[in-house]
Amino acid sequence: MLRTDVRIPPEPTMTQVTRAARLQYVCSGCGVTALRWQGRCDGCGAWNTLGEGVAVSSAARRPHAALAAVAQPLNRVGDGSGQRTPTGIAELDRVLGGGVVAGSLILLGGDPGIGKSTLALQLAARVGTAGRPALYCAGEESAVQVAMRAERLGCRLPSVAVLAETDLDAVAQAIEMARPPLAVVDSVQTLSAPDAAGAPGSPAHVREGVARLLTVAKQTGVPIVLVGHVTKEGAIAGPRTLEHMVDVVLYLEGERHGEHRLLRGVKNRFGSTGELGLFTMEGGGLRQLDAPGRAFLDENSLSVPGNVLTVTCEGTRPLVVEIQALVAPTSFGLPRRTSSGFDLGRLHLILAVLERRAGIPLGQADVFLNVVGGVRLADPAVDLGVAMALAGAARDRVVPRDTVVLGEVGLGGEVRRASRLDARLGEAAALGQVAAVVPDGGRAPAGAGLRVHRVSSVSAALAVLQSG
Repeated sequence: MLRTDVRIPPEPTMTQVTRAARLQYVCSGCGVTALRWQGRCDGCGAWNTLGEGVAVSSAARRPHAALAAVAQPLNRVGDGSGQRTPTGIAELDRVLGGGVVAGSLILLGGDPGIGKSTLALQLAARVGTAGRPALYCAGEESAVQVAMRAERLGCRLPSVAVLAETDLDAVAQAIEMARPPLAVVDSVQTLSAPDAAGAPGSPAHVREGVARLLTVAKQTGVPIVLVGHVTKEGAIAGPRTLEHMVDVVLYLEGERHGEHRLLRGVKNRFGSTGELGLFTMEGGGLRQLDAPGRAFLDENSLSVPGNVLTVTCEGTRPLVVEIQALVAPTSFGLPRRTSSGFDLGRLHLILAVLERRAGIPLGQADVFLNVVGGVRLADPAVDLGVAMALAGAARDRVVPRDTVVLGEVGLGGEVRRASRLDARLGEAAALGQVAAVVPDGGRAPAGAGLRVHRVSSVSAALAVLQSG
């Protein structure tokens, strides 16, 4: 369809184009550039978003001739030992791989109100000292508001210096001049880059801000924590390249009105990924759990049909979690399937296996599944626990409260092996469990003193639990 409401600006003359800089057009929405003006952006498809800008050539950026780069053999490069600083928060150090690495860029994301700013302020107070305070750059709050929040958290200390600023150049200059032990930018979406088109928070500003702070971190050796907003899908807001540019990506998860918070590492160039840190939200801020193994257990709820204990592995940490299932006759022609903390597609697969391979009719029943404590399970070894919870809810049978169930479920109804089985059983035994249902085949698990039942199919697991 031909647009008639677009304004075509005149083409630039040759006198407007120099050797050091040339006129270009930049989209205010996605940051895509074009050599000629056009009504519709090729990047995001929006109309009338291209504005005039000047692209500076590499010769203008570097007036002096660059020195030739010299490559070094890896065996002559330092191993980085001594550049990792413990934060004093054990659960955070676990996710980071032992502490904060000098010159690293850390991106911390999470839902609104989940506790990102709280964790960042507590981290700054722990890392900074009175003689060398950490720098907290607040883009969403004034210095007085940060002080009020710090008073509530017990972090109003001389170990933290606050800078209420959104200008990217001012923030970068403050970090370069102070050289603090840690810098926090809360949040990266509030930074205003002078050379970027569009409004602060647009992809162009966010990309420019992260690129500038990445250069500052590498040149000064100051670790920088970037607090980032998330979209409604749960991803970091801004260009997807942000997660590729930074060194560490952390997500703070949990129910906003619940007490538990889970800090998950999804990327770490200096340690293992997939590690999990457990916190509880209190009036004085985030506090690490003293007994993480019992954080998601409720002894009173384990005697209800449909409630089953399983063990998931988050990185190197085995974690005992409770799965709750409820099956009820549907009141409509199309039954409902609702899942919290477990993939809905995986739930449909297990339901089909139970109906086809184990003879449990679930086609005309509403099914509700919940993982207690706000944990999100992606470990395939919890499939059998989910299947036993659904079967127990459908048949109104109680699974023994002192039994854990482990194993991956295949489409044929077979139960496949689970990784790190010995560590999972050891964690279950430490919490007082006495029996375990595990996959058959492979090396026999040590069991850690548990009574181990080895099964090869979903039907066999049902028979063991019914006989127990």
